[in-house]
Amino acid sequence: MIAQQAYLDDFDWTSWDPVFLAVKVVLVFTVLLVSVMFMVWFERKVVSDMQNRIGPNVAGPWGMLQTLADGIKLFFKEDLTPAGADRFVFKLAPYLSLIPAFLMFSIVPIAGDFSDGNDGSVELFGQTFVWQLVDPPMGILLFLAMSGLGIYGVMLAGWSSGSKYPLLGSVRASAQMVSYEAALGLSLAAVFLSSGSLSPNEIVRAQADGPFGIGGWNVFGLGFVPFVIFLIASTAELNRPPFDLVEAEQELVGGFHTEYSSLRFSLFFLAEFMNVVTMSAIMVTLFFGGPHGPVFTETLGWAWGLLWFVLKVLVFLFTFVWFRATLPRLRYDQLMDLGWKLLIPLALGWFLMLGALRVGQNEGWNPFAVIAIGLVVIAAGGALLAGAIRNARVGRTESDVLEYG
Repeated sequence: MIAQQAYLDDFDWTSWDPVFLAVKVVLVFTVLLVSVMFMVWFERKVVSDMQNRIGPNVAGPWGMLQTLADGIKLFFKEDLTPAGADRFVFKLAPYLSLIPAFLMFSIVPIAGDFSDGNDGSVELFGQTFVWQLVDPPMGILLFLAMSGLGIYGVMLAGWSSGSKYPLLGSVRASAQMVSYEAALGLSLAAVFLSSGSLSPNEIVRAQADGPFGIGGWNVFGLGFVPFVIFLIASTAELNRPPFDLVEAEQELVGGFHTEYSSLRFSLFFLAEFMNVVTMSAIMVTLFFGGPHGPVFTETLGWAWGLLWFVLKVLVFLFTFVWFRATLPRLRYDQLMDLGWKLLIPLALGWFLMLGALRVGQNEGWNPFAVIAIGLVVIAAGGALLAGAIRNARVGRTESDVLEYG
């Protein structure tokens, strides 16, 4: 109760001024929708360049209005509901995918001055505020809750369609989410250990040290491994290639949204790309200092933060597109093996080593000795796990030979 009361005391309740909050909601939602339209165009153009194709180039300059044309087309298409569907759940599912993506973005700081211990707040139009919709003290827990909730839209869409292919896609989605949510959470635990806070704003402030404003980034301080695990796990959570098995057209026609059309299908489409933008923003916040970066002139003020944030997010958007254009889709057993047999053990081992380093700092231990011992223990644990998996595979093969000849 004491910790809960401390959270409530630290929370900036002035950010909940109704009119001002309503303006912020409209602005954030508008910016997010525009960024989704840009992301669709960006992915098409980058993939076309990588595969030596033209891409959209007719609707608007460089084809930039093609996404708008597709949206208008989907809006006026006929909305169909299968005869065997659960009508209420079938219509509700797209919103359960879309809303969590927006709520996750609401905690992301997108601008502000975090240098010299500043909290990123600015004064504009007589209001002092931070450049994020809300900054709850437990913001990253909200992110974890919303990322887990978003999968319900996919699961319920497949189940309520009354068709076997969407159902198989939703079952795959649930198993995939369980497998990679654990690795995602363990990589986040390393960030909490480093920053000492669950607030996105505090996590950015904790990284605002070092030369050129990048020396304190968690990607360096945590040894790259939690970031790599988070990147892989988030790609799987987003159902992006090479983890897009929930909508594998070669096997499941279209997966969980096979029976959807018109505006409801576009909501799933919108949610997928909104999640990509949101997850990129979350990674920038957790590992790359958020909007904090070098300030070359005081003229632009807080706009430097917005510039660095946009550039960092663009790098991750390009990375997701790069994955799509180059990596082949995994088999389902490979997807499960990667999550359970590699990412989760590695994330747990690395987190324990970071915890040992934190204890060593308090006790005066040699950090190089702690890292060396930790790496040896992780390598030994990995070798034991690999041996156990190999023995189990050999035993299973021998039993199959005895049973089936």
